[in-house]
Amino acid sequence: IPVFILDPTSANPPGGSSRWWLHQSLQHLGESLRAIGSRLVVRQGRAAEVLDELIAETGASHLYWNRLYEPAAIERDRAIKTSLRGRGVRARSFNSALLVEPGTLMTGSGAPYRVYTPFWRACRARAPFGRPQPAPRAIPNPHTWPNGEPLDALDLLPTAPDWSGGLAAAWDPGEASAQARLAEFVEDGLGTYKSRRDRPDIDGTAGLSPHLHFGEIGPRQVWQAVSDRLDSGALAGCESEAEVFLKELAWREFSHHLLYHFPDLPHSPLNRRFASFPWSSDHAAPLRAWQRGKTGYPIVDAGMRQLWQTGWMHNRVRMVVASFLTKHLLVPWQTGAAWFWDTLVDADLASNSASWQWVAGCGADAAPYFRIFNPVLQGEKFDPQGSYVSRWVPELAGLPAHRIHRPWEATAAELADAELDLGADYPMPIIDHRMARQRALDAYGRIKKENNTVRSEFNSPELAL
Repeated sequence: IPVFILDPTSANPPGGSSRWWLHQSLQHLGESLRAIGSRLVVRQGRAAEVLDELIAETGASHLYWNRLYEPAAIERDRAIKTSLRGRGVRARSFNSALLVEPGTLMTGSGAPYRVYTPFWRACRARAPFGRPQPAPRAIPNPHTWPNGEPLDALDLLPTAPDWSGGLAAAWDPGEASAQARLAEFVEDGLGTYKSRRDRPDIDGTAGLSPHLHFGEIGPRQVWQAVSDRLDSGALAGCESEAEVFLKELAWREFSHHLLYHFPDLPHSPLNRRFASFPWSSDHAAPLRAWQRGKTGYPIVDAGMRQLWQTGWMHNRVRMVVASFLTKHLLVPWQTGAAWFWDTLVDADLASNSASWQWVAGCGADAAPYFRIFNPVLQGEKFDPQGSYVSRWVPELAGLPAHRIHRPWEATAAELADAELDLGADYPMPIIDHRMARQRALDAYGRIKKENNTVRSEFNSPELAL
């Protein structure tokens, strides 16, 4: 009896965009189960209580699920197993979400990894991870099906207003879509991944992060598809491109291992020295401008508008907007993580928390505190023709490429040709980059005196594959 339970008491309830994706994913799952003669029973309530009801109704003797690794999920699942064991019901869980389970990959001294590169080497040494099993062609039916609720009863979709049109235009949730996206990427995108992945103006990433988060595809399936492509010889001369992609897949693993070993990762800086960081106490207006994509820095605003419309943002731009919030505006990283949690379709507690801490400089293998992205230079380097900005900030589309990332330097003639009234149609920068950079350095300098270890190699985690 396939069952999904929505627990309203969850410690980490999904945000708005994730709820939209969950509805679509469950709908597709139900359809795929019906296609093989089964069905999906949907219920809501406290997980343990709903399972007790289902066991009593059906006389089930076995319960199976794939493990989750968030702290609250681990605690919940342990309690369920203990409870059922005392009643003669066998409960078993399995690893489906990760290549290597947390706790099984440790340093030589038996400590959890806090630096990515040695973690990657240890993870890579575990390959191959086992060929994934095929999906069943049929599932035997019970004598009597328990009652379930209609999917709409979960109230996952937005209403009054329905703001999900952009999500629906950008994404097709479900296992079939995930498999199709993986096949297309392995065939057409893997060979150029290394050279294209940092360009938001180019479709150079796999776009698998939401499918991975919702379990519509597993990392072993992704790893196997890449390995098969390599073994076929189709990537001869481009092996390094595939290796870079696998390394980025392992960043997801690294984040989950961090969350497992450091369960307060979503709330507290891994580097405890940053607990006393002097964040700005008056950031309501700058935060609002950042959320709405009206900071006056085009690459930042393009990313935030892409996020609002599609529930996703290119990884390079995620790093830029996160750096801008935490270092230009001195807004706590937890505030940014909360906004991403509500707006991302791939909002993952481990990746979201670890990545925000990485950018802020307080996490594992974090970007050095003095690494402050210049949003203008980042835009000019990774969106050289301004195509990405033109798409998401259309009021700037008429500017020439050499002005689009610094519209305040445009001449009167260029502004007239672009039909742009700077300050009215598009804001001036809400903060000066040089001033903001120095303010951030001064703030970080205060804790640097107390901490001589706020340094690590500069690695770039793929927040969204």
